[in-house]
Amino acid sequence: MARLAKAKFKKATWFDWVLVGFMVLVCIATLYPFLHVLAVSLNDATDSIRGGITIWPREFTWQNYQHIFQTNDSLVIAFRNSVLRTVIGTVTGLISCAILAYTLSRKNFILKRPISVMMVITMYIAGGLIPGFLLIRNLGLMDTFAVYIIPTLIAPFNVIVIRSFMEGLPGELEESAKMDGANDFTIFWKVIMPLCLPVLATVALFIAVGQWNSWFDTYLFARRSPNLTTLQFELMRILTSAQITQAPLNPLSAEVVANRVSPVSIRMAITIVATVPILLVYPFLQKYFVSGLTIGAVKG
Repeated sequence: MARLAKAKFKKATWFDWVLVGFMVLVCIATLYPFLHVLAVSLNDATDSIRGGITIWPREFTWQNYQHIFQTNDSLVIAFRNSVLRTVIGTVTGLISCAILAYTLSRKNFILKRPISVMMVITMYIAGGLIPGFLLIRNLGLMDTFAVYIIPTLIAPFNVIVIRSFMEGLPGELEESAKMDGANDFTIFWKVIMPLCLPVLATVALFIAVGQWNSWFDTYLFARRSPNLTTLQFELMRILTSAQITQAPLNPLSAEVVANRVSPVSIRMAITIVATVPILLVYPFLQKYFVSGLTIGAVKG
């Protein structure tokens, strides 16, 4: 084994070394911003103002994170709501998009083309903020948890991605299932869905990230209900408050020194708090991500 590895090492061409060097640079360029943000968030605020921090905190402290959680008692409720809307919204949105995609992938569905055209149009032309607000209000979704779920059930892009994947599956599978007496629901749930795991995992990642990062719908539709607040909305409020109350003309003024926080340190800490939870989902779905987007695009 050692000789074989040595032989392969000798056979490496100059292009292989250039490729390896390029990929190393890409990894550094990708990881450095995140590590820098983490280092600043864990560094003393007054020391961070001097600059010069790379990927390691110069004066380690938890003060920035303590300030975030101590100045806002509703973060626990906000975190719970964000987790609930992400989980429920991802599951319901994925099932809804998959059902519609399966319907549109059937060749004998008469309204296949009109519905597909209507969905594509919505991707280019939006109804606008005011009509959307009026629609949500008239539907009675204001200040309800359903406002996080119902408006996001169907996403045209996700439907198109899933439909393209389903259209690439062999038609003989459906014919065999029908010969065995399976109805459309059985075919969808027990035949099509297991084969669509890569694209479903990819779309689930899209939906989960969108649900987790969303805060504007809270601002518009649930701002008056403290029990419906979300993590991103609360972090936005903390960041806005820090920028207003802790941005003196002199960055080393007594106010910043006393509070031991600054808008920069708060911003970095908020970025980590908002990013890490959803970042933990990626390793579980990474192996499906590429195949979910490419397999459905290549049809024989």
